[in-house]
Amino acid sequence: MSWTLLVGIVVVMGFALVVALARRAELSAMRRSVGERDRASRLGSAEAQLQHPVVDLTRCMGCGKCVKVCPEDNVLELVHGQAMVVNGAHCVGVAACERECPVSAITVTIGNLSSRKDIPALGDHFEAHGTPGLFLAGEVTAHALIRTAVEQGTEVAQEVARRLKRGEAPRNGILDLCVVGAGPAGLACSLEAKRNGLRFVTLDHEAELGGTVAKYPRRKMILSEPVDIPLYGRLEENSYTKEELIELWKRIASEQQLPIRSGEQFVGLERGEDGSFVVRTERRSWATRHVCLAVGRRGIPRTLGVPGEELPKVAYSLMDARSYQGRRILVVGGGDSAVETAVGLAEQPGNQVTISYRREGFVRIRSKNQQRLEALVARKRIVLLLQSQVLAIHPDSVEVEVTRNGRVERGFVPNDEVFVMIGGIPPFELLERSGVSFDASARTPPPRVTEQGTGLLQALSIGFGLALAALLWAVWHSDYYTLPLSERPTHAKHALLRPGLGFGLAAGITAAALIVVNLLYVVRRSPRLGLTWGSFKLWMTSHVATGILAFLCAALHAAMAPRDSVGGHAFWALAVLLATGAVGRYFYSYIPRAANGRELELAEVKAKLERTTAAWNPEQRRFPERVRAAVFALIESRQWKSSFFARLSALLGAQRELHRLLSRLAREGEQQKVPEAQIRETLALARRAHGAALAAAHFEDLRALLGTWRYLHRWIALLLVLLVGVHIFYALSYGSFL
Repeated sequence: MSWTLLVGIVVVMGFALVVALARRAELSAMRRSVGERDRASRLGSAEAQLQHPVVDLTRCMGCGKCVKVCPEDNVLELVHGQAMVVNGAHCVGVAACERECPVSAITVTIGNLSSRKDIPALGDHFEAHGTPGLFLAGEVTAHALIRTAVEQGTEVAQEVARRLKRGEAPRNGILDLCVVGAGPAGLACSLEAKRNGLRFVTLDHEAELGGTVAKYPRRKMILSEPVDIPLYGRLEENSYTKEELIELWKRIASEQQLPIRSGEQFVGLERGEDGSFVVRTERRSWATRHVCLAVGRRGIPRTLGVPGEELPKVAYSLMDARSYQGRRILVVGGGDSAVETAVGLAEQPGNQVTISYRREGFVRIRSKNQQRLEALVARKRIVLLLQSQVLAIHPDSVEVEVTRNGRVERGFVPNDEVFVMIGGIPPFELLERSGVSFDASARTPPPRVTEQGTGLLQALSIGFGLALAALLWAVWHSDYYTLPLSERPTHAKHALLRPGLGFGLAAGITAAALIVVNLLYVVRRSPRLGLTWGSFKLWMTSHVATGILAFLCAALHAAMAPRDSVGGHAFWALAVLLATGAVGRYFYSYIPRAANGRELELAEVKAKLERTTAAWNPEQRRFPERVRAAVFALIESRQWKSSFFARLSALLGAQRELHRLLSRLAREGEQQKVPEAQIRETLALARRAHGAALAAAHFEDLRALLGTWRYLHRWIALLLVLLVGVHIFYALSYGSFL
């Protein structure tokens, strides 16, 4: 007995220790994610320039699939058991999270579409609003993925072919289509135009194919998803180097003999009296019935506008970093292009690389670039000059202004080469002159992203329908199912409905098969196995459906009277499994949603506190900064660092502790002669922030307690498999079901 007790104590205490350590690690990860989101909001990278994900917390079940499939780190993280957007600026628009979410809780969309003036107004098939026959494709439509550009270019050519088939006959001297741009969208449009037998020409101002891709640094990895190229087939690899992709496009263009005219700088287009277009370049004009503008968004490079920028050592792109060795180099900018340029140059022997960036941190670079940059900074191969501005460029140095700890300092950086990587001036003015509208009111409004609800009503409807069908079957044969077990063998329907023969046996086999299919969902969602057959959403739907059907079939297999046997115990295990699954899928989701709602409220209060005090003079701003530091230190200690029991004991004393803190801060504000109205406003926001944080902490504790359903669900599933296996073994061994 003593040995048993001792071993039991060790097992229980060991299990409790593991759970406590896991819980601490989970809280630490959530704390980092929330802190990263706050930092991103402060630096302006919480939302992407183009596409970013929106999470519907009413549906999110915390499976984490979106986090696993995202090709970029820190875009999405799990906080309080649900997905949260941490760094929206890192989103590249692949939308793998949207496709893989089993409950349709994520939508990848373009933010602020109703007010933005840098996105063209397009109708169906990417046709410019108000200018029939003029199409746009590729990055100029505000979609930056190569896969999307290829799909758009292909769709434009297909639409032109459809219109020509049902329209007027071709006219001499007039093309069917003129494609402007030989990047991914332009090449795809050209290939699809040839497949459809269109008379077309492709114009590009560069001598080399590839558009913006051709401007990427040497050996840059691109293309994050497979894509179908017209007249070629599928590019199966997830990534290619720039050189591999450019070489492939050149080969395809040569093999298909595409009519590409290089060195043709597009300067505008006009519509003729007959409805056709005249596309003008610096060399000549082209008459065409349709136009596809695939000109990208970069336009001409932005300049610094400082003295000395005309020096030969100043460049606005980097083609091959190996050409620069043993040089003192300054890279200006903080986007992916600037970081990739700096990293490529820092990896060359003898180079001394410095980055000048106007902000306090890099807010819109991809995680892989961030990691490479941090590694080179740690090795002192790259020097960072954050919060800096270039004032002038001299033959052997660059004059910069740097802000450190609120103080502005000027100095000179010894220098041989300068790379200005601060983006480009988009060709929007040229596009507007050509008939492309950027009027927000003319855009087709996107589907409004709203909370869809948990889907409980739909699930209940389906479950009710299946249960009603089973009930009708049972009622139809109630003369058998209502009999005592001892009297059933003499009934005429016994051979049909008994567990071991006829319909009863078929129902049992079906239930076992459905359980196997149900468990395949676990195999599909496992990140270790890397299986991708079928969409995760379809597997999740089948998981719910097969669970309900398996239970109903098992009930009919047991002839509506499960016995005190292995088979009967398997039936009740299946019932518990179904109940815990329903709790996890629908009812449990309320608690994480409430916790994340408080986190979002806390973020809003922090932002409002920043906005409210921004207009105060420097002397007055010391007071809200002091309040913010003190209250958020209290929040930090309660929300993340303390234990469950400490938070529980603080529930009653939290308001008293906060009241003492705010009273002391109010006296400090009076001593600093801060106006009374500003003191009240600041303390009200601090009180609201503290309440939101405390509520989030207690909701998180409640979520952790209720989260035991997951373990119960899994252990019951394992028990069910063992019982069903034993049940089948007995049935096969003894010729009847127990």
